[in-house]
Amino acid sequence: MELDSKSPTGPIETRWDRHRFNLKLVNPANKRKHTILVVGTGLAGGSAAASLAELGYRVQCFCFQDSPRRAHSIAAQGGINAAKNYHNDGDSVYRLFYDTVKGGDFRARESNVYRLAQVSLNIIDQCVAQGVPFAREYSGYLDNRSFGGAQVSRTFYARGQTGQQLLLGAYQALQHQVGLGGVEMFPRTEMLDLIVIDGRARGIVTRNLITGKVESHIGDAVVLGTGGYGNVYYLSTNAKGSNTTAIWRAYKRGALFANPCFTQIHPTCIPVSGEYQSKLTLMSESLRNDGRVWVPAKRGDHRAPSAIPEGDRDYFLERKYPSFGNLVPRDVASRNAKAVCDEGRGVGETSLAVYLDFRDAISRLGAHVIRERYGNLFDMYERITGEDPYDVPMRIYPAIHYTMGGLWVDYNLMSNIPGLYVIGEANFSDHGANRLGASALMQGLADGYFVLPNTICDYLASNKFDKVEASHAAVREAESNVTQITRRLLEAKGTRSVDSFHRELGKIVWEYCGMARNEAGLKHALSLIPPLREQFWREVKVLGGAEELNQSLERAGRVADFFELAELMCLDALQRNESCGGHFREEYQTPEGEAARDDANYSYVAAWEYRGVGQPPALHKEPLTFEYVHPAQRSYK
Repeated sequence: MELDSKSPTGPIETRWDRHRFNLKLVNPANKRKHTILVVGTGLAGGSAAASLAELGYRVQCFCFQDSPRRAHSIAAQGGINAAKNYHNDGDSVYRLFYDTVKGGDFRARESNVYRLAQVSLNIIDQCVAQGVPFAREYSGYLDNRSFGGAQVSRTFYARGQTGQQLLLGAYQALQHQVGLGGVEMFPRTEMLDLIVIDGRARGIVTRNLITGKVESHIGDAVVLGTGGYGNVYYLSTNAKGSNTTAIWRAYKRGALFANPCFTQIHPTCIPVSGEYQSKLTLMSESLRNDGRVWVPAKRGDHRAPSAIPEGDRDYFLERKYPSFGNLVPRDVASRNAKAVCDEGRGVGETSLAVYLDFRDAISRLGAHVIRERYGNLFDMYERITGEDPYDVPMRIYPAIHYTMGGLWVDYNLMSNIPGLYVIGEANFSDHGANRLGASALMQGLADGYFVLPNTICDYLASNKFDKVEASHAAVREAESNVTQITRRLLEAKGTRSVDSFHRELGKIVWEYCGMARNEAGLKHALSLIPPLREQFWREVKVLGGAEELNQSLERAGRVADFFELAELMCLDALQRNESCGGHFREEYQTPEGEAARDDANYSYVAAWEYRGVGQPPALHKEPLTFEYVHPAQRSYK
């Protein structure tokens, strides 16, 4: 299979504008004739559904939550990047492009990343017009702060609840279109299969999570904005409902899955405190603007942090990376936190934590300024840990957060299945092997507001769409597939809970395909996952029935998909014999412990094709070329 990224050529500054001009258009009268199915209502899906309906398309929008406002985008805290250069500190579209390609360790398409940097300017204007309450300076100008991987202030924020405010903006736009009749909402509805007819995506099969009814929905194109798959690790910063089912079922219908091993470890998470935990809580990366990361200089120093004098502290990020200090990218900060804990210098009861200390910032700026910037984050930390971060340092440790892998898409955001578009974290496109902080919200809104509405018209204008009846063989087959999976789960009649299997799977993936990987560990994981998956199907106990509200059944279906995805992740990590970004193979590192890429052999997107039950997936490679940001050893020193 040959992968055509459809990336434009010529000067990178004009590629997007020239590409848009060359796309076919759908005239306003004909837009009303097209139905587009949008799955997911986070920043990517919500903004896409609202924008497509605003253009005149008929949109059906689906989410498994009771309201679009509960999409996981609401949990994003720190901010959204844009190259506005309000601080006049040297930022530009090109610098944001450069930082993003470098931060992703040179494993992303240049054309996609430059477009993202360009569109970032429009996003801020759009959100301000919607009433998003970004923080402002005393003069009234929008304020900015810094995030990891950048030496400029380009991150717009609304205290520590930026994702929530941006989602409310998209939600208002979406609900406006619902009120006008342009969008038909289907809440409490989960996509469980993709309908492919004559090689094109024409619909989805869903289950009503209240009644259990299985239904098919037909359209001219399908858009997946269903987020990432970090919950494969069981413990992650994702909402418990976040899952891979929509993109995984699309993968099993022929969509290529790209770079599944590229997962991000976030350095500022509240540490694990016990086996009872079902998820982890993130402390925003924005805290690293004013908090200093340190550990005791000597092993076994268990004194209270206030009793450890300055000379006995190791501000290890500032020491190793003087140019970026505490604002190194997430993969670099996470690996270094793990390293000092492995040396026996970790803090807390488990010794798997480092300090994030605001003492100096409070002394310099005053507690009232810190409260204005991070007050809700400090309150959340105190509620969870019982410790006041105004008085004692926060304790943080890396945790699974974001996934750079996802379904393969071309420059138009269409997968290799014609008519299937994938946006936001559900695709692989913009971040390479590591996402810089405050770029997830940027990508989601860029895809939904500005990219997809421009590119989907080319597909719709270039094809004819015959009416598809519910009796069509492909529709019946997809519905039957969903029913068979449901029946098999309910008929298992085992004795183990879904969560017990998920927890065991998560430990395997974290141990052998987490912050660090090696060949022996990945092969061991690949020997453990298949038998555990078979045991799951024999011994899982799913309570309740199919034709009712059944959250046990929901979780079981999602965990079944996680089992298969986990195996693909390990396969992908095993074949990539290099270290890059969030993929750190212990065999491939520099003498200083940094990631050692192999550009000669691995400068490609790894896109995996499903070949059927019991058959190994096929690997297809999209070569990556760099005309503007030439690959080099990443240095933040």
